[in-house]
Amino acid sequence: MTIQQLKYIIALDKERHFARAAEACFVSQPALTLQLRSLEEEIGVKIFDRSVVPLRPTPLGEAIIAKAHKVLLEVEAMRTFVIDEKSNLVGEVKLGVISTLAPYLIPLLISKLKEEMPQVHWLIEERNTLQLLSDLELGHLDIALMATPTGKKTLKEFPVFYEPFVAFLPPLHPLRTANYFELSADDKANILLLHQEYCFNAQLLDVCSFQDDVAVNAEVHYQITSLETLKNMVRANMGLAIVPQLSVAYLAQQDVYKPFKAPQPVREISLVVSERFAKTLLLEKLKACIWTCLPVALQQSFPYKKISWNDSPYFQQKLVK
Repeated sequence: MTIQQLKYIIALDKERHFARAAEACFVSQPALTLQLRSLEEEIGVKIFDRSVVPLRPTPLGEAIIAKAHKVLLEVEAMRTFVIDEKSNLVGEVKLGVISTLAPYLIPLLISKLKEEMPQVHWLIEERNTLQLLSDLELGHLDIALMATPTGKKTLKEFPVFYEPFVAFLPPLHPLRTANYFELSADDKANILLLHQEYCFNAQLLDVCSFQDDVAVNAEVHYQITSLETLKNMVRANMGLAIVPQLSVAYLAQQDVYKPFKAPQPVREISLVVSERFAKTLLLEKLKACIWTCLPVALQQSFPYKKISWNDSPYFQQKLVK
């Protein structure tokens, strides 16, 4: 039994004529007749008496048609409910943000969220990538703002912007006066990574064209857990760092960062939700709020090379450990 079959018997009850009912349902008469016969065979009941003209419902058919009306009303109510839910901009929303982005974007975003969606209560949590993926799948988060692609078929991704990686240089680095950063052999031995941010590190190893685990010693030795600590280590001349561009938006006068030559290596930042998430209007509004908060440089088109993380051998190795 299908919703379409119920629509056909209601049309037949109204028109009392196969050709007119088929025309009202925008199908051919043979197709409508076939569907009616299929339904009657399935339930073992004749719904219409075809021996009279015009045809009319059987006594049991009248009861079935009455129930069909109720079912279709419920279906329409469900459709309206889903549409309302998709457009609903009220209630509590749990938003997780990757820890290498949250400190730099969230302070810019909060006032915009309050302005655009005043009836939404935002619970914003800072997490690393693996925590965000787990919390989304378990339903502990509604939305995650993170680097993609995730490689998870059970999640839906909506790209928002591309954030370039830049080189944050120590005081004595020879390229502090150059226009662009080009990685040298000495630099590879001195790159600082983040402890337990394996997806971020996997991207950096790709940016720097590492073929092995050479740079991992730094993260194990120093146990750095935030980009701010990482930058302070660089300021102390203990190495250099490849960092996202938003993290260098507000620097001291003596700090220096350099972009890579085009095409610039970037990470794709997306809104990620589970397949169950239905509030499409909220996602669109959130995406627009994030976009308007970005520096003008990130809103403009530029040649880039997208760096993934989920397929990196380094990342896969860390998951096994």
